[in-house]
Amino acid sequence: MPGSAPMITTPIHFEIKVTATSRSHSPFRWRTWNARTDDPGCGVRALEQFHLSKGRCMSTSLKLRLFAHSWRSDWNHGNAHFLRGLANELSRFGHEVRCYEAEDSWSFINLLQEGEKGKQSVQQFTAAFPDLNLKIYSELDFRQFAERELYDADVVVVHEWNSPAVVDTILTLKSKLDFYALFHDTHHRAYTNPKQISQFRIDQFDGVLAFGEAIRQIYKTVFKARRGWTFHEAADTAHFYPRFSGNSTDVNWIGNWGDEERTRELQEFLAAPLSTLKQTRKAVYGVRYPPDGIAQLEKAGINYCGYLSNLSAQEIYGQSLLTLHIPRRCYANGLSGVPTIRMFEALACGIPLICSPWTDSEGLFRTNQDYICVPDGRSMEHARNLHLTASKPSGSATLVRIAPSNL
Repeated sequence: MPGSAPMITTPIHFEIKVTATSRSHSPFRWRTWNARTDDPGCGVRALEQFHLSKGRCMSTSLKLRLFAHSWRSDWNHGNAHFLRGLANELSRFGHEVRCYEAEDSWSFINLLQEGEKGKQSVQQFTAAFPDLNLKIYSELDFRQFAERELYDADVVVVHEWNSPAVVDTILTLKSKLDFYALFHDTHHRAYTNPKQISQFRIDQFDGVLAFGEAIRQIYKTVFKARRGWTFHEAADTAHFYPRFSGNSTDVNWIGNWGDEERTRELQEFLAAPLSTLKQTRKAVYGVRYPPDGIAQLEKAGINYCGYLSNLSAQEIYGQSLLTLHIPRRCYANGLSGVPTIRMFEALACGIPLICSPWTDSEGLFRTNQDYICVPDGRSMEHARNLHLTASKPSGSATLVRIAPSNL
């Protein structure tokens, strides 16, 4: 039975490292170690214990069932980036992976309202992930659907952005169908809106995969998760890798407006500094920008380009000299150490990156080598000027030119 698996008393840190190897290699390089004992085999042993406790041979592939808000749509849904790549890679390794989403997911409905852009995005997804086994369900008859789909599952992974009713149904089937259930969180609600997370019976899951150590601690202490693992996001380097195609833009930022979560930061680190660069080509991509936000960008001489499919982002990075990373406020304070997926993707594409205040408390990157972090808007302006000057034909387009300034 799932609950009888041996307890792992020390936290295990799972990380997917972005690599710069050739495309013929695996898009992901996996490293596992124990966060306290630095035992590189602990993560593997934990999976072996789970698998063997069900009486299965380790040579048998796992039957994995993944539930997410949407796989087809990335409209205001950054979680989809990593989830798609993860599912694709697990399948490539020989596991039987099925992915599920509701027929009327909010993100997908909004994507369709983008017209031709939305249609092209869905076509891109289908072409990029032709082997992804995706099944659409209706919540009206979800229990019958779930019983059919999960009857032989080994592990069911439920992403944080699912309806409480769907999650509750999966948990009620857990003991009946004898599968492990893991809760996967790549969002900040556990910190910013814990009441919403409390709708889920977290203590009934076999464990929680949290995309940062701070989030993992919240699930262990606040929501009483049985087990918790740090499981960072990463770039899907099957689709994100250096591809330089000329410089149609000098500076870009790819990110959504959010719910007043970084309005002040966008003014200080985006609009205000870029407004001083009069002869610079500047572009912003994203959705849910209010009219006054778009007006701010226009006043700063920034071209607002609207929705950009995630699979098109690498082309934009390849056409720009510099990109920005402006984390939501929660990631700059209580959730420090958790970068957004955009940071992984930008670095995988080889574009120089300047970041507003953010602390890499988990040591994922090399500050002032992989990227530059600035303390305020004035430093952001100075760093951009330095890099753009160095990137001209007479200079050197390298981040190393900025790093010695210790901005």
